Amino acid sequence: MKQHILPAIRLTLFCLIFFSGIYTLLIFGIAQFAPNHGEGESIQIKGKTVGYKLEAQNFTNDIYFMSRPSAAGYNAAGSSGSNKGPTNPDYLKDVQTRIDSFLVHNKTVRKEQIPSELVTASGSGLDPDISPAGAYIQVSRIAIARGLPAEKIKSIVDQSIEPPLFGIFGTERVNVLKLNLALDNIK
Repeated sequence: MKQHILPAIRLTLFCLIFFSGIYTLLIFGIAQFAPNHGEGESIQIKGKTVGYKLEAQNFTNDIYFMSRPSAAGYNAAGSSGSNKGPTNPDYLKDVQTRIDSFLVHNKTVRKEQIPSELVTASGSGLDPDISPAGAYIQVSRIAIARGLPAEKIKSIVDQSIEPPLFGIFGTERVNVLKLNLALDNIK
């Protein structure tokens, strides 16, 4: 028994010291070389913080692009998914409600055209990005609501597409907050 307990106690103490102290300090040190020293990237206009690049926001006005739905209610303190499986009746009801709402706001779109990310929440509940397809499908609604040509809105989407990380990790994406701020800057 002694031959099992002592190594287990030593391993526990080592892990406690390493992961609570050394590893934490190592990650903190690496973060100091990141932009904004690991504090996150805020987006500011005229000195006022309007949002954060890595945190989704709820846009409900038809003059703005809609973000991906959030299972966490767009609350960064409660970041989480819904934990409901794809056959869960409550989950299916939530998705159907989102589809119906999307179709009410986007009258030129058919149900089968809606990209899935616009009606399903992300794992964190705070995904700030949508696919280019998710942005393009909303162009008509925004053009009508703003009284602008659809081509002008589409060109803003084109300019807002971010490539995969290092050209290979992930997919093309559009940050919804940055896109909506670009819309507000149209002259």
